[in-house]
Amino acid sequence: MSTPAPTPLLAPDEPPAVTVLNAEGRAPVLFLCDHASPRVPRSLDRPETGGFGVSAKDMERHIAYDIGAEAVTRILSEKFDAPAILSGYSRLVLDLNRALDDGTSIPPVSDGTKVPANQHLSAAARAARIDALYHPYHNAIVEMLDGLKARGTSPAIISMHSCTPVLAGFKRPWHIGVLWNEDGRIALPLMRALEAEGNLTVGDNEPYSGRDHDSHTIHRHAEARGLPHVLLEIRQDLISDAAGVTAWADRLTRVFRPILLGGQP
Repeated sequence: MSTPAPTPLLAPDEPPAVTVLNAEGRAPVLFLCDHASPRVPRSLDRPETGGFGVSAKDMERHIAYDIGAEAVTRILSEKFDAPAILSGYSRLVLDLNRALDDGTSIPPVSDGTKVPANQHLSAAARAARIDALYHPYHNAIVEMLDGLKARGTSPAIISMHSCTPVLAGFKRPWHIGVLWNEDGRIALPLMRALEAEGNLTVGDNEPYSGRDHDSHTIHRHAEARGLPHVLLEIRQDLISDAAGVTAWADRLTRVFRPILLGGQP
């Protein structure tokens, strides 16, 4: 008797694992958003199996996605006429900004919140998430970069994130963090431009560092190809509503334009 095929993680009528915006954008820039959505696949949230186990309130927190990051990314993609790639599902299901052998890629606990569906996963269950979510997202980045290279474009990669204002009781003073490793082509002039705004506290590799596992997507795609890059962490209370999103998208457009486009309009 043949073994039945495993149930796909994503049903055909569910949103895709990855969304590509403005694929034909002309600017030599690629925006990425690793943690764009708090969505959980229906197959992991069935009541008969106990559901995903995280409350609706917790799924609105930073543990589930990067609040405001998708909205800012969409505006920047439009303003720069640049492609952008967005993830489709929660970082609690699978964190796309972690290497697959990283123990936090499927977190059993996040900022004190237990994730019941992530306890004691089988190898098959882990593989199903990786196949459905990790590979489509990172393959889309590879395909985009290969396509841009074929068109003679070496883009800058801007990885868009947001961070909680308070973590483990510590109130973060930074309005925005600029994460980078050895390539300062974007990070250094960007920090100078942001500080010149006069009303910002800018984190240089704060509240996380571009030199560790918090920058897997940048390490894999930008550093490996020698492309200029930076990872941004905007504080979430600053982009939690439409007015904040618009203000920060306008600010980043203003400070990024001479860095990314030089004298181009």
